[in-house]
Amino acid sequence: MAASNSAFQRRYPPEMRERAVRMVREAIAESGERVGAVTRVARQLGIGPESLRNWVKQAEIDSGKRPGVTTAEQRRINELERENRELKRANEILKAAASFFARELDPRLPKS
Repeated sequence: MAASNSAFQRRYPPEMRERAVRMVREAIAESGERVGAVTRVARQLGIGPESLRNWVKQAEIDSGKRPGVTTAEQRRINELERENRELKRANEILKAAASFFARELDPRLPKS
């Protein structure tokens, strides 16, 4: 569940998300049809239908009922990408420092 355009997204507490997903599952179980269940529940709870549809989809992925990247996997991917960016930045700093000290210590190279 990546947070794109987070300035425009309303944040809902996890309990509300879980309740909404549970209500959709119950509505599908009662009627035997998926069509319209998300829209009805979204209207009842005052949630955008696309948000609720995404929550239901992610819950199905997380429970193994649908293929895709689980929430835990996405969180780990995000952590690894952040760590990778930090390591690349640190590596660039170390390269610049090594280059600087090589110039300072080598009498044949021009000083900076």
